[in-house]
Amino acid sequence: MKLLSNGKSNSKIAKNLKIIDSYILHLSPYKQNSYGKNVCAHASVGCASACLNTAGRGAFSNVQSARVRKTDWLLSDSTAFLQQLLKELIAINKKGKAAVRLNGTSDLDFIDLIQRKLDVDVVNYLTNIKFYDYTKNFKRAMKYLGSDYHLTLSRSEDNDEKCIEYLRAGGNVAAVFNNLPQTWNGFTVIDGDENDLRYLDYKNVVVGLVAKGKAKKDTSGFVIQTVYDEAI
Repeated sequence: MKLLSNGKSNSKIAKNLKIIDSYILHLSPYKQNSYGKNVCAHASVGCASACLNTAGRGAFSNVQSARVRKTDWLLSDSTAFLQQLLKELIAINKKGKAAVRLNGTSDLDFIDLIQRKLDVDVVNYLTNIKFYDYTKNFKRAMKYLGSDYHLTLSRSEDNDEKCIEYLRAGGNVAAVFNNLPQTWNGFTVIDGDENDLRYLDYKNVVVGLVAKGKAKKDTSGFVIQTVYDEAI
């Protein structure tokens, strides 16, 4: 089973292709697998309800089934899954420069998993690949802050304090707005919908994303409401 998808399969990742070849791994989020295990342990209620798992091609039943099969494989035989993932990453690395996001619809530390299970430091071994992700896991974000694995902490309705702490430490935070403001809590907001290459962003910025799909109807506080005339 092939695990990584070319950037063309994701509307936002596709925008990266003007700059660099890009690939993404999509699993089935939360407990949407045969084992009932949560692959997004830090997701909030608002995040869960606004999840983009069914956006774009994700709306097709065959795509959803494929994501469940991938997740079930990881949960049932993680070593074999990671061996296949590493094989695909090595092939991508041989082609030249590329960006890879291993958590399209999950929140797992694949860098650590590959290191522990296969004894391979992919970040330093596969030097043509730039690994990046979004995460709700504050401890993981802090763990990799300043490393070659770029993590953007995702803001939800219940972690504003952690987001501000991460920004002050030099990290970046992704937040969803109804309209993009110029600043959030004193930090500059940039347009995160231009592409998905978060490792190219300046430090200490808020990556503003405009609410899409289910998020447009959010009432949890996951989507930050801004006054229209204050928007960018």
